[in-house]
Amino acid sequence: MSVSLNVKNIISTQLYKILIVEDSEFINNAINKTLSELRYLCEQAFDYAGASYKLENNLYDFVVLDLNLPDAYGDELVFNVMRLTKAKIIILTAETDVQSRENFFKNGVLDYIVKDKHFNTSILSIHHTIQGIAQNDTMSVLVIDDSKPIRRHIEKILTVRNYNVLSAENAQEGLDLVQSSDVNMIILDMELPDKHGLDLLRELKNGEHNKIPVIIISGINDPEMVRATLKLGSSDFIKKPFNVEEFVLKVDQAIALNKRDIEILCKQQLFNEYKDAVDRSSIVSKTDSRGVITFVNERFCELSGYTKEELVGKSHNIVRHPDMPSLAFEEMWKTLQEKKPWFGKVKNRKKDGGHYWVNTVINPIVSYDGSVSEYIGIRTDITDLENIKEELETNLDISKKNFSEAYKISQEYQKAIDESNILSRTDTKGIITYVNEQFVTISGYSKEELIGKTHSIVRHPSSPESIYKGMWKTIKSAKTWHGQFKNRAKDGTAYFVDSTIVPILDENEKVVEYLAIRHDVTNLVTFHQEMEDTQKEVIHRIGEVGETRSKETGYHVKRVAEYSRVLALLCGLGKKNADLIYAASPMHDIGKVGIADSILKKPGKLEKDEFEIMKEHALIGYNILKDSKRPILKAAAIVAYRHHEKWDGSGYPNALKGEEIHIFGRITAIADVFDALGSDRVYKKAWELEKIITLFEEEKGKHFDPSLVDIFLKNLDKFLTIRNKFKD
Repeated sequence: MSVSLNVKNIISTQLYKILIVEDSEFINNAINKTLSELRYLCEQAFDYAGASYKLENNLYDFVVLDLNLPDAYGDELVFNVMRLTKAKIIILTAETDVQSRENFFKNGVLDYIVKDKHFNTSILSIHHTIQGIAQNDTMSVLVIDDSKPIRRHIEKILTVRNYNVLSAENAQEGLDLVQSSDVNMIILDMELPDKHGLDLLRELKNGEHNKIPVIIISGINDPEMVRATLKLGSSDFIKKPFNVEEFVLKVDQAIALNKRDIEILCKQQLFNEYKDAVDRSSIVSKTDSRGVITFVNERFCELSGYTKEELVGKSHNIVRHPDMPSLAFEEMWKTLQEKKPWFGKVKNRKKDGGHYWVNTVINPIVSYDGSVSEYIGIRTDITDLENIKEELETNLDISKKNFSEAYKISQEYQKAIDESNILSRTDTKGIITYVNEQFVTISGYSKEELIGKTHSIVRHPSSPESIYKGMWKTIKSAKTWHGQFKNRAKDGTAYFVDSTIVPILDENEKVVEYLAIRHDVTNLVTFHQEMEDTQKEVIHRIGEVGETRSKETGYHVKRVAEYSRVLALLCGLGKKNADLIYAASPMHDIGKVGIADSILKKPGKLEKDEFEIMKEHALIGYNILKDSKRPILKAAAIVAYRHHEKWDGSGYPNALKGEEIHIFGRITAIADVFDALGSDRVYKKAWELEKIITLFEEEKGKHFDPSLVDIFLKNLDKFLTIRNKFKD
């Protein structure tokens, strides 16, 4: 009973798990072999005891169940299995009892297969049933019937087959669901409380949803009514009470027809999109079987200079150029009459007497009876290319000697470019196909080590992924990319290159390779980095000078800088801004250089007028730094000016509130106060950590930005690590 030859080209689309319950070892193994070849996950049981054990301990999608087992049979067997599993049941039996068959379908059995002489084919029908319902979960059936029991009965039958079932008890509810939902089929009762079924059917078939198949169900089997529903466009008519198996088959058939209609519409839409794409990108004409033009698109008119009215009804002789030999067209017609496509290059004449060249494909369209119904010509304008060729051949009259000279000059240009730049070429996948000596020298790799690899061989680990993503996005769209890369040589040293990557296009504007031209800017980048590092060091030193005047250690500015950077990262400012505040925050109290020692170094609490003078250090620091064009010093000016402002507006020098205070000022305020409270000063001893935490909780929303305080306290261990690392 092997059916392996029948399933050679059938592949299951999903790994469904199936339990086969059949006491005949031969039949059980045959089903298992066939379904396993179709890539289902099959398990076997040979009696009810074995089946019940497996069902209690495993989940299955389907149960293929023999109706007569050694230890159970018939209705009781089926209902016991239903109680043990939610899997869909396919019955196997040698019996053909129509009433039993109907009863099983009513109670939710998926299919009923008779073990007869055609059983080989029946095994494959299990597969087809499973695959059929696997696709049903995207299909919706609307039941319009005023009887709630009938609606529930139909819903139970169709849900077993994975259909989405929508329900309406009157015509208006049904129309509303058709408008608001994707309905693939309608089951319509004739006797509705608000409208007769015929009127509703007429309304559906005359509206925008007229393609939805409708099956009529009615308790009245009136031939006139049947005829009327069919004439109005119903798919079928079923009399109540209906046979479940017949009902299911008719629903499946109607859904299949709907699927086919949808596929046809999709293919039609796709065909129209292809047609539009060809129409926009090519020069198109159609002729009848005699060569008389029946259609031209806008590009044909633009290129030829003729209007559609001047072209349609004529032959292509209207654009034939005298330079084209008659033999070419004789060969073309000979090919077309053999019902084969013709390819060729044609020179045509414009209405104004000028000319144009086109690469042409003419396809004969063969109808169902084998005759040619029309010809479609699709052309590409190659006039510019042909004009260049003509100019080279006629006007320039390039001889072998002239060509050699031009080639020699081009080689000299290439040599000059090659010796003054770092060059590489890659294919469209980024595989290196060429590197020059300059590339070899700077990278430290040989040509053999580079060709066949990608540029990731020299990519530096610290280079951000975003640079490469942006680069590929640009060059894949046939645009030139400019930027700087940090690379790593074979010996591990870093080098920097300014790069220009140019997509090389063929005559059809398609990218065929990429040319990368680079310049070594390592010395420039290194010098810039040294300048920046020097600037940061100077800022730190100046900050330390300001703190030293007030008898505070240089470690105070170091700690404030570290605190500020960590808090900036934690609140989401990003690495660039975090590095900027780290470099700038040491200057937060630089204005103290303008405050007299008598006030600055006073061991006790300042008097009111003394404190007013002390407050001037914020403005002094700002005025020292504000005119700088350097990003770090501009940031330092902000920090110096804003770090004594308070969230509730009670700070100085400008009594700013909330987010009016620059985020750099809000961050440095927390860093400065945390370090000041935890350090000995001339006017106080260091506070205990618990007291500092209490102050921050009390001042949240008053002195400090509340969200920043929450972040700070949540990550307190990070700040304590910094404080312990840089002790005075």
